[in-house]
Amino acid sequence: MHALTFHGKETIRYEVVPDPGIEAPTDAIVKVSACAICGSDLHPYFEREKGLDHGCAMGHEFVGEVVELGKAVKTLRIGDKVMSPFTTSCGECFYCRRGLTCRCERGQLFGWRSKGHGLHGGQAEYVRVPLADSTLVRIPGGLPEETALLLGDILSTGYFCADQAAIRPDAVQVVVGCGPVGLMAIWAARQLGAENIFAIDSIPARLAKAAEWGATPINYLKENPGETVRSATEGRGADAVMEVVGSGSAGRSAFELLRPGGAFSAVGVCTDQHLAFSPVEAYDKNLTYKVGRCPARHYMERLIEPAIRDAEQLNTVFSHRVPLSEGPEYYRVFAERAEDCLKVLLRPGSNFLL
Repeated sequence: MHALTFHGKETIRYEVVPDPGIEAPTDAIVKVSACAICGSDLHPYFEREKGLDHGCAMGHEFVGEVVELGKAVKTLRIGDKVMSPFTTSCGECFYCRRGLTCRCERGQLFGWRSKGHGLHGGQAEYVRVPLADSTLVRIPGGLPEETALLLGDILSTGYFCADQAAIRPDAVQVVVGCGPVGLMAIWAARQLGAENIFAIDSIPARLAKAAEWGATPINYLKENPGETVRSATEGRGADAVMEVVGSGSAGRSAFELLRPGGAFSAVGVCTDQHLAFSPVEAYDKNLTYKVGRCPARHYMERLIEPAIRDAEQLNTVFSHRVPLSEGPEYYRVFAERAEDCLKVLLRPGSNFLL
């Protein structure tokens, strides 16, 4: 099969690799019909996170059709159309029972193999899915494939971010970063009743889309976000800030925008060694700080109905739709934010649709 594989810093190849096979009776093999490049993929791409094996198939966002099943798989059938979260989960351990499926005791992240261990990713023609019964979700009628692709990661992550932020209709919320996850956080905050959302970024196209989705845009290169937010809150600051970028500067900005007693929800993958604020600063602000990986599998099914309803809007997050074979070039486009690139959808082989 063909896959997009990692070969060092800023080096992605489209190449032939061995087909995956059943390795455990709980496995499924999925023929990928659509996959996507995520902002998290840029961490190994730029080697901000080191240790990824050369030759590892990239990606953790994919949908497709079940084509092979292990003998112990009970709930799936050959031919099922399925969507997948970005991590596997058993559904039975201490963490899964509490909804923290991203920390499953047996869970693994797609697209991360180190020293020969781990899972290949979904930017490929086929992918092996361990713990298939509890990991995969059938795509129901009425849910477009592209929207299902979003549910496996960024839509669930945006909702998780807003959920952590304790959204209230009478409060002022701020989203720091208007990339794909930031837009999903805006959508989710609206679902949870938010009426007053500010969205901060510097890219005009992203700010324009944030405005379309119901937020008040702030271009931090042209105006002071702190002054704008404080003027809307009688000088206090935001009741909740959702930080989706994952950088020290974004974290610091989010902290400074927050009022005393406010909630800071962070889902951006940050590889800095230290937080952007000190313990005493957090203490002096009576800060509620929540951070971590989204338990996407926990959220996917509960978000199906609103995702069907708003599918047309949600799918506009895909700015580029290209064949998998063009993946190496579009990693560069995505990383450089060229061509107003917001999110790239990839289709393997003959599955590409114009």
